Amino acid sequence: MNTRLTWICHGATAASRRALFSLDEPLEAKAEEEAGKIAALPRADRIVTSPALRARQTAEALRLEALADPALRDCDHGRWAGRPIAAVEAEEPESLMAWMTEPAAAPHGGESLVDLRKRVAGWMDTQSTLGGHVIAVSHAAVIRAAVAHVLQAPPSSFWLSDVEPLAILRMTSNGRRWSLRFQH
Repeated sequence: MNTRLTWICHGATAASRRALFSLDEPLEAKAEEEAGKIAALPRADRIVTSPALRARQTAEALRLEALADPALRDCDHGRWAGRPIAAVEAEEPESLMAWMTEPAAAPHGGESLVDLRKRVAGWMDTQSTLGGHVIAVSHAAVIRAAVAHVLQAPPSSFWLSDVEPLAILRMTSNGRRWSLRFQH
């Protein structure tokens, strides 16, 4: 069964501009405006979004009627949520370095990058059994995990993808494997 998956990263927030571990913050006004300018997306059989406010607002700005799916939530940053990355680095440099270099580590008490990837891969596998076209509005971390999964890359490759706000990435599945899809 063939499946097309269109990932859309949510728009920018004040937290992303200030390099904070995210909470459930709203989009910046400019991000809503930018999302509204994106060309019409193709018809989809399913449209889903992370339950986070910033993802739901992005879907609304794109004029998408999406259902929230908890599997598309952002990485759980535990006790670091809402804190500046620079402050965590100053106070817990070893913990931050462990999280960034050891994909199975979760020194913040939240979700490890390995666990994030397993969650995203499981969601993608479910979508490939359903077929059709899926549009998913989610987070940069979720999309990075999806890319690593598709490429069958080692967990350490997570940090090698840069996903900007409102980025669109397409993938396809033939029911046996996923592929990245580049188009003009």
